[in-house]
Amino acid sequence: MLKKITFCFTLGALPFMAVQAQDEAQQGDSLLSRLEESRGAGKLLNEVIIQENRIQLPFAQQNRNIRIIDQAMIKTLPVRSVNELLSYVAGVDVRQRGPKGVQTDVSLDGGTFDQTLLLLNGVKISDPQTGHNMMNIPVLLDAIERIEILRGSAARIYGVNALTGAINIITKTPEKTGVSAQTYAGSSFKKDESNGDTYASYGVQATGAFVKANNNHVLSLSHDAGNGYRYNTAYKNQKAFYQGSFSTKNHSELGVSGGFIRSNFGANAFYAAPGDKEAEETVETALAAISYKTRINDFWILKPRISYRHNQDDYLYIKQMPDKFHNNHKSQTLNAELNNTLETGIGTFGLGLEARKEDINSTNLGERERTNLGVFSEYKFDKVEKLLVNVGAYTNYNSDYGWEVFPGMDAGYDVYQNWKVFMNVGSGQRLPTYTDLYYKGPTNIGNDQLKPETSKYGEGGLKYNNRFLFVNASYFYRRIDNFIDWVRNDLSQPWQPQNFQQINTQGYTFSADYRPFGAEQNSRNFNFTAGLAYTYLDPEFRKTGEQSQKISRYALESLRNQLTATVNLELYRNFNVTLAARHCERINYKTYTLVDSRLEFKAKYYSIYADATNLMDVSYIEAGAVPMPGRWYNLGLRFSM
Repeated sequence: MLKKITFCFTLGALPFMAVQAQDEAQQGDSLLSRLEESRGAGKLLNEVIIQENRIQLPFAQQNRNIRIIDQAMIKTLPVRSVNELLSYVAGVDVRQRGPKGVQTDVSLDGGTFDQTLLLLNGVKISDPQTGHNMMNIPVLLDAIERIEILRGSAARIYGVNALTGAINIITKTPEKTGVSAQTYAGSSFKKDESNGDTYASYGVQATGAFVKANNNHVLSLSHDAGNGYRYNTAYKNQKAFYQGSFSTKNHSELGVSGGFIRSNFGANAFYAAPGDKEAEETVETALAAISYKTRINDFWILKPRISYRHNQDDYLYIKQMPDKFHNNHKSQTLNAELNNTLETGIGTFGLGLEARKEDINSTNLGERERTNLGVFSEYKFDKVEKLLVNVGAYTNYNSDYGWEVFPGMDAGYDVYQNWKVFMNVGSGQRLPTYTDLYYKGPTNIGNDQLKPETSKYGEGGLKYNNRFLFVNASYFYRRIDNFIDWVRNDLSQPWQPQNFQQINTQGYTFSADYRPFGAEQNSRNFNFTAGLAYTYLDPEFRKTGEQSQKISRYALESLRNQLTATVNLELYRNFNVTLAARHCERINYKTYTLVDSRLEFKAKYYSIYADATNLMDVSYIEAGAVPMPGRWYNLGLRFSM
């Protein structure tokens, strides 16, 4: 099976973690300070605190398979959206229907796009209507501190819908008052045969930060647009995001954030090819969150939070005939949380409560609502030298599906110097979306009798971490019951979701990152960073009787082999050269290898960069029947003061 691998090396940008500073005057020996110490500037990757909502551990102590994307990778790779950035992480399956983050499905380790939970600073922002809208994120790349990718069933940590894992986007906390901006433009230099115009795109982004002793604020704005890369793929995308933080003398902190994104794009062949050649879609998403962190006493931290998400999805099957198959969906989610961390003489406890209300008002799906209540309980034991054990459970009540309990545990042992063996077991649940349950259309019909998907997951492996080299190798096994797939008996029938099979997936993962760090490296005229990651998946689909004759829409589209490689060269601290490559082999899909590059010149207050994506002009498909762009060139200018 390994003979099928086509190696794709990418020269890339895996200088990882430069986490932000927290004022020294606000740090002490208190538990709150230790939980927040990951903001210290110049921290090594091993010292970065993974931002879970209750018990938080440094990266070096984690017993889970976690990948981190930091600012260095974001700034160096030839990308302009979170969607494109995630495609460079092995194990993350990014299935775009267009460039620049137009519409993207994201999944982990062979799951579907509805089985991965997306969070922004720990706040759940996944869409109850459909996972197709999950990546509609109003945050610019320049505003992101890092992205944490937790692989494996994670209900114990994040609750429902983290069936195959979770992706947590962490935004920056500014250190200094300043502004940054960039503008860019690109083209494939190919022409639209319908009107003779040359395909091209452009974008403008700006971020401003204001910092005082006890508060800081960030505001970012962007506009991206293009006339497409084939017929009816033009797009416009606007984003706005604000984040503010207010601290008090007793180390308490109030956080406020809000964002808005509007995406309008031609949806040629996105969902119902070939009949949707004239389709158009507009998606608008608004997010808001208020959080508070305070130390009740020396061992108790209290973190209440409330968040809101609004999404409107307006889809025209034929844009010239807006009354024909016109779907308009408006969904809202309101989430309230109360998280606690308690440090005692026998270990650390994490306790949490959450309540979530989801409703939708749709021309197609009707008016629906449901409520979810959850209780988290976790315990960290580290009283035995070299041994760390975390155990817990998530108890969930859903107004449509009743009570469920999802336990989990992870353990790690430091065997020798920087070597660690680790294992983790977990469980998870994915609730059917409103589209799964109630959709009505000419080619898709929902099923209101669906049950939630459930999973059981186990993983074991070996880690090596020091100042410069980070290696992870592991094996995992996952079983998903009541798997929801859109199926049909023959090509004349519409697709309909059913709990029609069990999927057992075993996989092997490997990653290695070399990242020199420190003053010695910064004084050199030549610096080199590199990364290599590989994931192999072997899913088994169990069907019986009539089920074995059904045609599957999503189960047979996952990746089997995925290899990424990145290399970055820095010369005289002014020139950066990045090459990045991805090799993807899908089940029942054509295998493809993509190579991208960036050349950048950096001065004190500005930089100029040139990108070339899909250098070999490969024809490939990531989702459905949508051909992705061929070779594309971009030129950009960035300012920072």
